Amino acid sequence: MSETEMVDSGRLKIEWARSHMPVLAAIREQFEKERPLKGHRVGMALHVEAKTAVLVQTLVAGGAEVAITGCNPLSTQDDVALALDACKDIDCYARYDCCNDEYYEAIDKVLDFGPDITIDDGADLIFKLHTERTEMLPTILGGCEETTTGIHRLKAMERDGALKMPVIAVNDAQTKFLFDNRYGTGQSSWDGIMRTTNLLIAGKNVVVAGYGWCGKGAAMRAKGLGANVIVTEIDVIRALEARMDGNAVMTMKEAAKIGDIFLTTTGNRDIISREHFEVMKDGAILANAGHFNVEINLEDLGSMAKSVRTSRKNIMEYVLGSRKVYVLAEGRLVNLAAGDGHPAEVMDMSFANQALCVRYIAENRLPNGVHVVPRELDMSVAEMKLKSMGISIDRLSSEQTKYMEGWECGT
Repeated sequence: MSETEMVDSGRLKIEWARSHMPVLAAIREQFEKERPLKGHRVGMALHVEAKTAVLVQTLVAGGAEVAITGCNPLSTQDDVALALDACKDIDCYARYDCCNDEYYEAIDKVLDFGPDITIDDGADLIFKLHTERTEMLPTILGGCEETTTGIHRLKAMERDGALKMPVIAVNDAQTKFLFDNRYGTGQSSWDGIMRTTNLLIAGKNVVVAGYGWCGKGAAMRAKGLGANVIVTEIDVIRALEARMDGNAVMTMKEAAKIGDIFLTTTGNRDIISREHFEVMKDGAILANAGHFNVEINLEDLGSMAKSVRTSRKNIMEYVLGSRKVYVLAEGRLVNLAAGDGHPAEVMDMSFANQALCVRYIAENRLPNGVHVVPRELDMSVAEMKLKSMGISIDRLSSEQTKYMEGWECGT
């Protein structure tokens, strides 16, 4: 495919996504009228695919100049990246399957652009600002963080007194994690697994590591596909919740013996490692839906393997004696590295939060630290989404409001 054809392909993908993102469309219309981001430069490190492109174009409609690169070497769609780079006021440095050095060179190019606002998915831009590009920190008004793993990093920096800029935890907005993390990850992870393996899910033992919002969604969708779902957890409350939701709950050491498909969603490292590979069934399939590729210990697996080969696109086969274990998408985000990521209707809310929070940073002077998404922005996204779906809800009467806020009325 020629570069012109790839640009056309990317534009069609973006157009399709935009037609299913009505909340972001409404914000774009508002931005075009008010131009709240005029004079601002936004540096972004996100998964460069069609839904992200709609967010980028929304920010540009608000007056911003944007530079963007990927936040995962395998999640960029090159046709979308080229289509973005062909747009006025947008520089895109993302490329699919870049090496580690190229990945961080692109991060540096985004920072060379001189952003005063950042948007991260995993906090790589912010980490680079705090380690190698500290001279830029005084000019940064603030940043937004998209994902749970990034928030963990930023809160650790804040706790250690190392965070020298304000960051809004977009991931922690209710209209983000309740829908993106649960329904988005739940659907897109299984889409990536099924299109990659072309195998049946029904009747198989599916092991979901972690029962946060991503794990809940993954388990729910696996159950809907007919799987026998097993959850592993370290949190006693979440483990109890998983059991009450109808899942089996056990340790990973126990689950490793009987699992057919494993999906990690914890955000932590070494969730599946040598002790688990040693007892896995022949043909076990391993996938990750956590942000970084550290949840499946590929170093352990590689050291145990007699041979390793690509048996199918995005499937690595590890031969362990008489058994074979398969890893999808190099242990990276299976929903993006082996699929198209979350559905547009879900990302509509997540990226609406991003757009509104970028405006909030531009219009308010925030102190250094991790900040919650303002409640009014979160609620406005929900209201716009309901309106786009043609849904109306009840409102409290003045008497009901008075009753709920008072204490005088008893039995």
